[in-house]
Amino acid sequence: MHDQRPVAITLGDAAGIGPEIIAKAFDHPSAARGCVVFGDAGILKRALHSLGLDHQHHVVVISELAQAQTLPEGVMPVWQVGVAIDPPPWGQVSAASGRLAANCVRAAALAALHGQVQAVVTAPLNKTGLAAAGEGFPGHTELLQSLAASHLGVSVDQLPVRMMLANPELRTVLVSIHVSLRQAIDAVTVDNVLQTLRIAHASLRNAQGGPPRLALAGLNPHAGEGGLMGREEIDILAPALEAARALGIDASGPYPPDTVFMRARASHGQPDAIDAVVAMYHDQGLIPVKYLGLAHGVNVTLGLPFVRTSPDHGTAYDIAGQGQADPSSLLAALDMARTLSARVA
Repeated sequence: MHDQRPVAITLGDAAGIGPEIIAKAFDHPSAARGCVVFGDAGILKRALHSLGLDHQHHVVVISELAQAQTLPEGVMPVWQVGVAIDPPPWGQVSAASGRLAANCVRAAALAALHGQVQAVVTAPLNKTGLAAAGEGFPGHTELLQSLAASHLGVSVDQLPVRMMLANPELRTVLVSIHVSLRQAIDAVTVDNVLQTLRIAHASLRNAQGGPPRLALAGLNPHAGEGGLMGREEIDILAPALEAARALGIDASGPYPPDTVFMRARASHGQPDAIDAVVAMYHDQGLIPVKYLGLAHGVNVTLGLPFVRTSPDHGTAYDIAGQGQADPSSLLAALDMARTLSARVA
């Protein structure tokens, strides 16, 4: 049965390209149909005007989320978050933009947690802006995890989540996310690696309708070369893999990190395809996916009690307000959000 609930799109940083790519997404009627923007009406009007789209599209502030499904083509339904603010200068970090971006995420996440929207798609926010606003979260993932845990009445530790970046050729799931490299290495423990394998297995099984094949990247060059270049593969990764297999998880490795992503990409579409690579830290996993191009990359948060996707790029302050921003990754995130919510339902 078709899900009649809207898809929530959050504004992102008002001084970045988030409002622009949202405006451009609404210029693709089939993609934006049934979406509602959690943001600020004035900022979205500015984005439409800057792109010369305000003659074809207009902003309507709605009072009921269900209205988003009934409005005609050419209308951008907006759920006004808080009191309207003056649009900030393009490309400048500010506490006001960071605060608004975070509040938009909060409002959309709460709507998802209460079953009012089928998925949340987040436009990019600026981590410096978040910090300037006094937010204690380094990014979307941690903020959404905290909101969901509070809603469920559990601690953050009891609701582990993971970041997955995906494009049509490659998926990668991260053991750690927005921490320093030193902290990321310390986070490579048997428990954390096993937990990542379990979350990836459960989430991808639901998404693709069957058990996924997971490949584990090593931490060290050559996956440690039998202990010559580090013992983490022997002392940590091998026991985590053994425990995962005992739970029925199809996981193999650890493989040299400089070749496992090529192996996974080469297997795409084959009967024995690797469905996702589990990477040890942020850059190890995200560089290969982003190198394949940002246009179709999608960030998915695994482990939340609702579907959340986002483009795999940032706020791009350097081109904000110039009409150059490409909405392709946002369009891909919208498509994946609908696909995942349909399979979870």
